[in-house]
Amino acid sequence: MGREVVIMGSVDRPQHILVVEDDPTVSEVVARYLEREGFDVETVTNGHAALDRARARPPDAMILDLMLPGLDGLEVFRRLRSFAPTPVVMLTARGSEEDRVLGLELGADDYVSKPFSPRELTARVRSVLRRTEVPQGNGARVITAGDVTVDLSARTAHLGARPVSLTVREFDLLVFLMLHPRRVFRREDLLEHVWGYTFGDTSTVTVHVRRLREKVEADPSTPVHIQTVWGVGYRFEP
Repeated sequence: MGREVVIMGSVDRPQHILVVEDDPTVSEVVARYLEREGFDVETVTNGHAALDRARARPPDAMILDLMLPGLDGLEVFRRLRSFAPTPVVMLTARGSEEDRVLGLELGADDYVSKPFSPRELTARVRSVLRRTEVPQGNGARVITAGDVTVDLSARTAHLGARPVSLTVREFDLLVFLMLHPRRVFRREDLLEHVWGYTFGDTSTVTVHVRRLREKVEADPSTPVHIQTVWGVGYRFEP
């Protein structure tokens, strides 16, 4: 008989967005839309400036173009992750699937392909930020499934006694699966429930499942918890 999932217990400021984009027209349009939505926006045009600003004033989220002069977006992301867990939405050129997948593999929270709708980009940023919010009050909940423990209030995860570092989306995906043990979800279902998109590239889900397995499975090649149901999707087995 399988182990069960156990659940126990349960002054505003504008959110600061750092936009890293070397095209002044794109940068201006993105900044204008975000400011219209109430965000505090800062723009920089290169990777070195982005890292300097992220250290000096950590943003709530970063919009990062991959095709930057000098220090490219992927390297900026690698260096950023070495000192901050800032949620990142990457901007990629249409057709650059290799870079997009690599960005997701590195732990990017989302991506938008150029040309894009500023309204869609703003919605993606809001979606990422919503998932970083820590619930207020004393309604903290802890979910335990086998050797995996997740604290919803603190947004932390442990494998046994060892803390596990998860990105925003990895955390949300793990929580969603743990809250629905043994239920099979298609990649399209997970994209809708976890990312909030009714359409999109389902390879995003595939990459995040692979990364999550590498962090919470003793042997990612033979997963115990996050299992593949061939031809259908994924399920969480306590």
